[in-house]
Amino acid sequence: MGKLDGRVVIITGAARGQGEQEARLFRAEGAAVVVADVLDDQGESLAKEIGATYVHLDVGEEADWQAAVTAAKEAHGHLDGLVNNAGILRFNALADTPLDEFMQVVRVNQVGCFLGIKSVAPELADGGTIVNTASYTGVTGMAAVGAYAATKHAILGLTRVAALELAHRGIRVNAMCPGAIDTAMSNPAQLDPNADAAEMTDALDALYRKLVPLGRIGRPEEVARLALFLTCADSSYITGQPFVIDGGWLAGVSVV
Repeated sequence: MGKLDGRVVIITGAARGQGEQEARLFRAEGAAVVVADVLDDQGESLAKEIGATYVHLDVGEEADWQAAVTAAKEAHGHLDGLVNNAGILRFNALADTPLDEFMQVVRVNQVGCFLGIKSVAPELADGGTIVNTASYTGVTGMAAVGAYAATKHAILGLTRVAALELAHRGIRVNAMCPGAIDTAMSNPAQLDPNADAAEMTDALDALYRKLVPLGRIGRPEEVARLALFLTCADSSYITGQPFVIDGGWLAGVSVV
């Protein structure tokens, strides 16, 4: 038996990267997965491959969320979980960040998470789960990613409030805080068919060997396994918590 047998879970940003690996793992563990994304071709292809349902979802649009929830319930009869995975990153010093750029990041990362909770929570079966994707930068600072870090800090606040408000229904709400993970966000070569993404992964491993105690960049499959833990019964007494998955980066700097 799979750890998610009989459960129906929406995963946002699921067409590639962490979301794709979460969708694959959740299906392997028995869940009925709703792959949600704005990348329609990739999302539909993945859904067809793994036997999932695809919905177009711009996480910053409330109407899209309502349509996604309706599609999930029509396809599967009920809804048990949500993984708020969709997110974007922009690099800029705070003083150089245009307001439009800041609000673009807020719309996807922060508003998207809020709308996910708002739209899905009333429809979840009692005992359901919500997993929000925050970040290493949601528990510490990092130069040049101010808009991103601000939204990820906000996601931790949303997670804690939602956990308190939904606990009476047995709905658990937790957050993942990944460090650098080998997805298109950290490794743009994955988006270039003429680039060698594996070579870039090796280069990233070499870079993070100097920064991360475990000596490499993280893999999206590792984040997916944390999402599974927080969605299945293995974490049945855990709610309102941030889980850092960063290879030890947050622990500090070694001088030897």
